[in-house]
Amino acid sequence: MQVARQRYTFAEYLELEAMSPIKHEYYGGQVWAMAGGSPAHAGVCVNVSTTLANQLRDRPCRVFGSDLRVRVRETGLATYPDVSVVCGALEADPDDRGKHTVVNPIVVVEVLSPSTEDYDRGEKLAHYKTIASLQEMALVAHDQRRIELWRRVESGWALEVISDRGSLDLASIGCRLELDEVYRDPLA
Repeated sequence: MQVARQRYTFAEYLELEAMSPIKHEYYGGQVWAMAGGSPAHAGVCVNVSTTLANQLRDRPCRVFGSDLRVRVRETGLATYPDVSVVCGALEADPDDRGKHTVVNPIVVVEVLSPSTEDYDRGEKLAHYKTIASLQEMALVAHDQRRIELWRRVESGWALEVISDRGSLDLASIGCRLELDEVYRDPLA
């Protein structure tokens, strides 16, 4: 991600996004261009989305890809998670008159990449954890078969990790992520 040299209001950022062919992340008046991912990254994102969408069929939840902008109202971060799930009605950010920004994901998934892994595990994860509706946050590794699942619990957040084989239950939406499905690549 490359840092812009100008400060923007959220409204100015939304105007920039409406005209831009690429997506940007917004925080604290700064705007960063978001880089595209590798074929492996894109494939894992689709695998996660498909797995969740199939399990949520006919339930009042919807799976979204990285074109859905999510704003963390508590901190001001606006970003495009690789995968997000909203159950019930979409809540639009009241500061976005176009209603293209949601504030109520229940699950967010980020597929890590070499250039964003530290940010996704650190600062961005901290932002996500402040979303009142968010119940689970998954970090999917890019370089190994590994998923880290942060789950909201009474005392804060708990971490569950699987690697190599197995599955994780996303209790908040009644779904399961199987490593074999997440990392399935029929071209390999």
